[in-house]
Amino acid sequence: MTDLVPGANSFSMPQSLSKLYIHLVFSTKGRERILSRSIQGPLHAYLGGILRNHNCDPVEINTEPDHAHILLVLARTEALSDLVAKLKQGSTLWLREQHPLLRTFHWQSGYGAFSVSQSTVPDVVAYIRNQQEHHRDKSFQDEFRAMLKKYEIEWDEKYVWD
Repeated sequence: MTDLVPGANSFSMPQSLSKLYIHLVFSTKGRERILSRSIQGPLHAYLGGILRNHNCDPVEINTEPDHAHILLVLARTEALSDLVAKLKQGSTLWLREQHPLLRTFHWQSGYGAFSVSQSTVPDVVAYIRNQQEHHRDKSFQDEFRAMLKKYEIEWDEKYVWD
């Protein structure tokens, strides 16, 4: 039996490594369809900047008028709930500064976060890029419910929407 000696080479771990893909989804408050196509490109760039500032890699970002999809690599030093708060707070302030119609903008208080396997990243990227097509015949609420079912997450409908 080996003695556990602090600092002994056989038990040291010189670095912590991780690569966690997260598919993050959240909507505008009340699913208000307020994010115009003209603001989406700059909004995606701004969200990506927030992620990079927190050592997270944005893989794909897309928004529809009433919600956002973000595929990211979560930094090993970031707590997901803290990162989501930073994304929402920063982008809310930025959106309010960008357009008079967005002066009272809010994101919903909740979010969905789903783990993504490295092997499915290309499929998730394609899914996020094709949001406009997906929503020709499916509401955000139906899409979100389907994701919750796919990931076997139990939910209470009265607490999902605000």
